Parts: sequence; C-alpha cells; structure tokens
Amino acid sequence: MDTAEGIISNAQVHELIDIVRKVHGFDFSGYTKASLKRRLTRIMLLNKFEFYDLKHVLINNAEFFQNFLEEITVNVTEMFRDPSFYRAVNTQVVPYLSTYQHTKIWSAGCSTGEEVYSMAILLNEAGLGKKSFIYGTDINTEVLREARKGIYSLRNIKSYAENYQYTGLKGSITDHFTILYDAASIHNELKQNTLFSVHNLISDTVFNEFQMISCRNVFIYFETFLQERILDLFYKSLCPLGYLCLGSKETIRSDSFKSKFKVINQKENIYQKVGT
Repeated sequence: MDTAEGIISNAQVHELIDIVRKVHGFDFSGYTKASLKRRLTRIMLLNKFEFYDLKHVLINNAEFFQNFLEEITVNVTEMFRDPSFYRAVNTQVVPYLSTYQHTKIWSAGCSTGEEVYSMAILLNEAGLGKKSFIYGTDINTEVLREARKGIYSLRNIKSYAENYQYTGLKGSITDHFTILYDAASIHNELKQNTLFSVHNLISDTVFNEFQMISCRNVFIYFETFLQERILDLFYKSLCPLGYLCLGSKETIRSDSFKSKFKVINQKENIYQKVGT
C-alpha cells in the first residue's frame, strides 16, 4: 500500500471532489485520481490533518481554499522550459504567424506567466512583438497576480538563461529584463501586449479566436474524457489552419480529434487545425 492509499481512500477523494464543487464551484472530477491522491496526501501531511480536518477547512475557510487550489493545480513552470519546443515553434509556427497583420495567442494554464513572457520574447525577436497579443489564463487567481507583475528572482533568471541559449535566440535573456536588486522585471514593451485572466478549461467556453494555442504540462493531470472536452474547446477556439502546441509530454490520443488536426511536429506535439 502506497502512502497516498494509506492516508486517503478513493471514497474520501470523491467526497472531497463533491465538497469543492458544491462549496467553491470548482470541479476536479476529471482530474486523474492518482494525481489527486498524491496532492491531497501532501496537503494532509503538511498541515497534519486527518480527513475530517481537511473537510472542515474546505467547507469553512475560504482563505485555506486558495492554498488548497495552488497545491492541487500544480504550478511548476520556468522560462523557455524545454528549449527544443521553442525552437520548433520558431521554425514551424512563427512563419505562419508572420502572414497575419495581427495575431492572437492563447497560453492556457499559464501559472505565474513564465511561458507567456517566453513566447512574447520569442515573437519580439522574430519582429512580431507589436503584431501579437498573448492571453494567459489559469484558474488560480494568486498565480495570475504574480504573472501580471512579471517580476522574477535573479536566481531564477540565471537558471532560465541556459534554456534561452538552447533555443538559439540571439543575445541574452537579461536583455529583456530590468534588474532590480535581487529581482528582474520583464520589460514593459513585452507586458503591454499580454493579458492575464481567469479561465477554467473544464467549465468555461470559447472567448476569442486564436492563430495559436499553447497548453503544456496540463493534459497529463486529466482523465481522457476531460482531455477530449478541452481539445474540443481548443479546436473551436482556433482559426482555420491555426496551431495547437502541446509539448513533448502530451499528445492527441483521441481518434475523433486526430482527423481534425494535422501533425506538424511529432516530437513536440505541434498540430495544425484542418477542416472547418
């Protein structure tokens, strides 16, 4: 018996899902149960909670729910994460984006904004900065607040610098930041063409038409039926021939959607919408 199984049962996981849906309006029923168990176990161990304690605070403490949401929704991110992905976007997607007078891009599940600003830097380097607008969305209001600030620790920037070099972009990542003592702030020219807002991939609908959608390291936490629901949302949100970029860890498995997307890069799971 693993630790997660010993701390919380399947029935208790379902009970918590029901509480969160009724009290807070968030539906985690489509998340993989293995992932939920691991994260609920971590929350209980960190707070020294029994199951009853966790139920009690979820029902009665709205402030605790924000911390709970951060733990459940996984906010591991970094700038130019998986540099080969950005190289592929630069060579295989950017030429398509350059054919438009103005492009709209959606970064779904953007967390604290590193992926949005990475894409903004990439587009700026390609001469498309002023012709592009990037929407960053997440269900977590706290991480979106950090994303809007666009301020990151110098320690993190130094670790992102290596990723940046591997993308093949010119110059240095620090060219795009203003250094503030032990932190760095993304340049305003990059921030002004971004918008961060709350959007729930599970329950919310189409809100714009995009030439490109990027959603990486998100699908792996969802059950198959929920992945298909989100793929339908992305398909409807893309303009004809628009690009869907999922990254190396995720892919389109559903046969009904394989016919709706053309594979552009199998390794980085970059697809182009086909059909109408």
